[in-house]
Amino acid sequence: MRKIVYMTPSAPALREQMLKFVPPGFKLEFALQTEQTYHLELLQDADYIFIAGSRLDRTLIENAPRLKMIQKWGIGVDKIDLNAAKDMAIPVYITSGANAVQVAEHTLLLMLATLRKLTYAQKTLRAQQWVNAELRTTCMQLSKKTVGLYGFGNIAQQVAKQLMGFDVDVIYHSRNRASPQIEQAYRARFVDVPTLLAQSDVLSLHAPYTKETFEVINQATLSQMKPTAVLINTARGELIKEEDLVFALQNNRLFGAGIDVFIQEPPPMDHPFFKLDNVVMTPHSGASVQEVVELIIEHGFNNIRLFEDGLPLDPTDRIV
Repeated sequence: MRKIVYMTPSAPALREQMLKFVPPGFKLEFALQTEQTYHLELLQDADYIFIAGSRLDRTLIENAPRLKMIQKWGIGVDKIDLNAAKDMAIPVYITSGANAVQVAEHTLLLMLATLRKLTYAQKTLRAQQWVNAELRTTCMQLSKKTVGLYGFGNIAQQVAKQLMGFDVDVIYHSRNRASPQIEQAYRARFVDVPTLLAQSDVLSLHAPYTKETFEVINQATLSQMKPTAVLINTARGELIKEEDLVFALQNNRLFGAGIDVFIQEPPPMDHPFFKLDNVVMTPHSGASVQEVVELIIEHGFNNIRLFEDGLPLDPTDRIV
């Protein structure tokens, strides 16, 4: 009987759902806390790790003597020590594409909510203030705008697809330019970073967190954006230097921001974002919908089953 450890503490409902999909010949054990000594003990007889948003460092990987493979829930692997996995010859797999549609929907949600000042509209209405006339002269529409996508992987391409109904001009920048066929299919035009910053009415971040993308949005890049622009982040909090974004928002150097991810999660309650009416925030919930949970569970367990049986996996899932 092979043992899978789900490393990220989770709600009882999720644990119950995961147990329904455990492949034959495997047992699933859940981590119920984040303390490292506890994790070390849990991993002593683990054959596979299934992990969501918690950290998996070198100490844990090197002290899991039976570990064969690491399976990530979703696509972000910045909290996994990939160098340690590589040194130990432990492959790391993701669930590529499993949540692209859902995160793209959430991205559009944040675009519209920020442009229409949803945070401010709700706060004032709950305080029994009727600011209809004010909003009429301060909100903006999405239609006819230029939407810039920083990164153009599965999620960003889904954003471009969903934007087709809004009559917008989509531009993008990515480390690797997409094929002409993909650009045509999603009606997206490749530009360099300065052009992306200067032309975007809405700039949406869809890049992974790497050394190259760390705090790519900072005082210098924010100063190149339109003061009427909106910034959206459903990727990783580390892409933004948060204090620089706060300064831009406080000083009318940016219209607003829609933020789903933070450098510290959850953010501290004294974070300046909480005091800004031009920020719409959600709790890293871009993929948090009922329909996607089952897809990711099945995808992840199927990868583990295929790996155990020595069968080929989707190469787009392989990270290390």
